[in-house]
Amino acid sequence: MDLLNTLVDKGLRRELPTREEALAVLATSDDDLLEVVAAAGKLRRHWFGRRVKLNYLVNLKSGLCPEDCSYCSQRLGSKADILKYTWLKPDQASEAAAAGLAGGAKRVCLVASGRGPTDRDVDRVSQTIKAIKDQNEGVEVCACLGLLSDGQAERLREAGADAYNHNLNTSESTYGDITTTHTYADRVDTVHKAHAAGLSACSGLIAGMGESDEDLVDVVFSLRELDPDSVPVNFLIPFEGTPLAKEWNLSPQRCLRILAMVRFVCPDVEVRIAGGREVHLRSMQPLALHLANSIFLGDYLTSEGQAGKADLEMIADAGFEVEGADQVTLPQHRAEARGGCGSHESAGCGSHAGGGCESHEDAGCGSHEGGVCGTASVPVAADAVGAAGPVGAAVAADAVSAATTAEAAAEAASVPAAGEPRTDLVAVRRRGAGTDLAPNA
Repeated sequence: MDLLNTLVDKGLRRELPTREEALAVLATSDDDLLEVVAAAGKLRRHWFGRRVKLNYLVNLKSGLCPEDCSYCSQRLGSKADILKYTWLKPDQASEAAAAGLAGGAKRVCLVASGRGPTDRDVDRVSQTIKAIKDQNEGVEVCACLGLLSDGQAERLREAGADAYNHNLNTSESTYGDITTTHTYADRVDTVHKAHAAGLSACSGLIAGMGESDEDLVDVVFSLRELDPDSVPVNFLIPFEGTPLAKEWNLSPQRCLRILAMVRFVCPDVEVRIAGGREVHLRSMQPLALHLANSIFLGDYLTSEGQAGKADLEMIADAGFEVEGADQVTLPQHRAEARGGCGSHESAGCGSHAGGGCESHEDAGCGSHEGGVCGTASVPVAADAVGAAGPVGAAVAADAVSAATTAEAAAEAASVPAAGEPRTDLVAVRRRGAGTDLAPNA
């Protein structure tokens, strides 16, 4: 297919495709899907090899958000049955982070619901960053706290943060239909603040909110212009009790096309499959690893993810390998070119042999970008992995996720046609709802 050959050639040169080419990827047929995945996979392997970076979310504060983001289970007026709690203490957050690190994660994303942090909140998160880094040598930390005020990004960097996540989520033209309590421009401004402070910027999108192909291309082109080091791709989890509860618009094939389009537009950027992959990609998750080079391990902000052990087995079975803490995620030209995390003089991601950090795990979290992501955190001793090798890592990772058993799929009244969303296959599993689980358990 001439289109795919052109896109591969452009991606190898880091040249921006045309809008028409990006739209054409989303319009490809199911018959051509494997060719699309194979073509985008060439770029993924060229820039990132067969490594898969594991990221881990720690939900510092859950629910009780004053913003009205329609996709988020933590939004103002949400009726979703989720865990709600105020700030975790630094030692609690560090203990939670240890579970993901023991399972093979190399980056911890600290997420808090809310419009944005107060200066006191920044102090609290700074203490948490210190606690995590003091107890876990070489760990990367990304903060995801919402809209930043002047000077706050600099303070987070001084505290040891390597990256900051704030997602654009959808196109500028449709943003007002999704959220009214802040603007698209507010989000762009926060990404700029992270860049200016020397933090590695992470910004992504949420697909499946009823947007058009043009909207998806618009937001991905906007992200390319912002030039974040990491682009998390979330797939909407339609939580009951939110305005988008009935938006089941995604099929596995649609998700793969979206990931391929993102890879073609952002060929040398860390592309992370974030919230909703288990719900919408389902058994086709291994194919997505040929497009994205990063995933979350364990649960999301307010919903359960796949068991950590299952993730590690999936990565190995698909012929990929977990990226080590001593490996640099970003290609050398990107790690060295920006004054972001790759240039930090202090320990942290910039201290990796080769300098550069890579991600910004926020897949859709942090400032309400999600309600679609979250965190699993059953404390696991760090020495549960290490000498035990891959088997020990898999055992430790098994404890990472609360989702160790699959719920039975709801019976469907009729079977949808091929390629249509299958809401009968996977139920949204809420973290801790109706249980006595402690925060981040």
